[in-house]
Order: sequence, then C-alpha cells, then structure tokens
Amino acid sequence: MPVEPKPMHDLPAHHLVPDALTPEQIESKAEHVAISKANMPLIKLFVLAMFAGAFVALGAAFFTVVMGDAQMGFAAQRALGGLCFCLGLELVLLCGAELFTGNALMVLGKASGKISGRGLARNWSIVWLGNFVGALMLAALIFMSNLQGMNGGAVGDAMVSLAVGKVTPAWHTLFFKGVLCNLLVCLAVWIGFGARTTADKVLGIILPVSAFVVMGFEHCVANMFFLPMGLAAKAAGFGTAVAGVESLTAGSMLYNLSAATLGNIAGGILIVGVGYWIAYGREAHKHETEVEKLAE
Repeated sequence: MPVEPKPMHDLPAHHLVPDALTPEQIESKAEHVAISKANMPLIKLFVLAMFAGAFVALGAAFFTVVMGDAQMGFAAQRALGGLCFCLGLELVLLCGAELFTGNALMVLGKASGKISGRGLARNWSIVWLGNFVGALMLAALIFMSNLQGMNGGAVGDAMVSLAVGKVTPAWHTLFFKGVLCNLLVCLAVWIGFGARTTADKVLGIILPVSAFVVMGFEHCVANMFFLPMGLAAKAAGFGTAVAGVESLTAGSMLYNLSAATLGNIAGGILIVGVGYWIAYGREAHKHETEVEKLAE
C-alpha cells in the first residue's frame, strides 16, 4: 500500500518555522558546512566543482546574449544582464555544487579550529581546477551550438568585447574588482545559508549577485567562461572591430585569472569570512574552549 504524505499540521514544528536563520546561526552553520567540504571525497568534490563551473558558465552565457543587443541603453542592459547572470549561483545553491568563490567562507571553519589549513587548501585547489574544467566544457558546448552567431553575430562580437574588457585594465584594478566581487558573492552565499526555502534562496541572492555583474566586478569562475569564449569567438572571426582585440590572448587570460582569483580570496576571507567570525564566531569559540577545559 502506498504511504500517504502527512498533512502539514502533522509535521514537526521545526518544519513550519518561516523566518530565516539568525546571523549567529548562519555563522555556526557555515563552520559545520566547512567540515563536510574539507572532508569530501576527491571524486565527489571534483565532479561537484565541475558542475559549479558549468552552472556559472550558463549564467554567463545568458548574460552574454543580453549584452549582444546594442539597442538597449547601458543601465537597462547591465541590469537585465545582471538578473540573467543570477541563474548560475541559483543553480549552485539549489542543485548542489562546489564553487570556489563561495568556499572562501570555509575560513570560518579554519578560524574556529574545526578544519585544518591543509583541508582548506585541498578544497580550494581541487574546486578551482574543477570549476575551470566545468566552465571550459560548457564553453565548448556553447561554441558548438553557435550561440555566438545569434543576432547576426552580435553575440559573438559581445563575447570578444567582454573578454577584451577583462584583460586590458591594470592588474591592481582587476584585483580590487575581484575583492568587491566576492564581497557580494559571499554575502549572497551567506543569505543562502540562512534561507529555509527555495524562494528565500532565489530572492535573497538576486540583488548581491546582479550588483557585482552590473558594476563590472571580476569573478574568477565566470571569467573561466568569458575569457575562453572570447578567445574562441575571436578565432572564429568575431569582434574584429573591438578596440584592443589584439590584447586578447591565452597569456592575458591567465593575467586576469591571477588577479581575479587573489582578489576573490581576499574579499571572501578578509571581509566577509573573518569579519563575521569576529562578530559571531569568536565568542562562541571562546565559550566552547572554556567548556572543554572544564570537562578535562
């Protein structure tokens, strides 16, 4: 006999709590999430990292199509593109994936002594590489689908233009754009940790994520799609009229990724991670330590 689902009024009370977690509860949750991430089996971690790279690339591709419409005004185009880009982090948070930028919050687990520096470095290195592989695979699929040919080739031109705009600024400019980017991304992940429903997560991340996109900040995982896609579109003959197109090379791609990655780490760790640990985790950790000493 099939089992009938329980009516809502028969569910335990904790299933009906409508409010989000408090900041203190979010900090504690982030510490415990860091434990599972630091101890995740290699294959599982790498596959989930590939998914995250592909998910962010899907959001980036969505954004690129919007940027391929030159008839839109600057602010309207950026705002709509930013909303479209949110697809990537929504998929990461709702479907389950390992994103390098969001995993900067694992520093909370390290600060509380729940994970080791080795475990943190292991996660970050594997996830960064997995994100890159996933983004490259999605870029290859997008290119073979001829997305760049949409709107009479305007989308392909936009791919080149976006990539050129990411390799021409000074390294320190890209670094600080990376800092600001992951400040917003980690705040979006923080909101996601506190959310109790799918709707909460989706609504909560929209403004932080779209804000960093609209303001042109640098997200290393998104750039793992934007830059190879721009190179491929350039090789296919798109973007010939883009100013500075000759600066778009494999070397300049690494130039951007180095600055964006280090900036993302700094923004996620030093501002959001360490800041919230000092505010909410430090006293809790001190209390835990005192309790352990009394128990000895």
